[in-house]
Amino acid sequence: MTDSPPPGDPTITEFAVVLNDLHRVLDRHMARDFPHPKPPDNQLALLRLVGARDGITVREAAESLLMQPTNVSMLVSQLVASGALTRVQDSGDRRVAHLHVTPEARRRIDQSNAAMGNVLAEGLRRMDPDQAADVLRAVPALAALLGALS
Repeated sequence: MTDSPPPGDPTITEFAVVLNDLHRVLDRHMARDFPHPKPPDNQLALLRLVGARDGITVREAAESLLMQPTNVSMLVSQLVASGALTRVQDSGDRRVAHLHVTPEARRRIDQSNAAMGNVLAEGLRRMDPDQAADVLRAVPALAALLGALS
């Protein structure tokens, strides 16, 4: 493990601010350019998780998203009502439900991911090529950071 800046280091703080601002800019582009209404962030996070882990339970989703099971259950109810998720009772334990993304929701998630990728690609094209390459090389490390924080 390499030495990393201590908590409170200005570089860490700047990194946190840049990530937050990048998220906000992506949200604004998506609100303007994406043809479908963007679900709230918590719903979108749950949809992406279920899309990646088909059949996940509410409890597993709550653990993965670092949320209370009751809050995830509420999100599931909203997404089932909107037609984005289906909930299938476990054959061995009727208290457990397995979650599945509907085909239409999966198409929209894929379209949303592609649209965000297009926004980022445009930004990378406007950058210095070496800096753009640095950003892309950082993706595995950022994914590892996400895993470490999750």
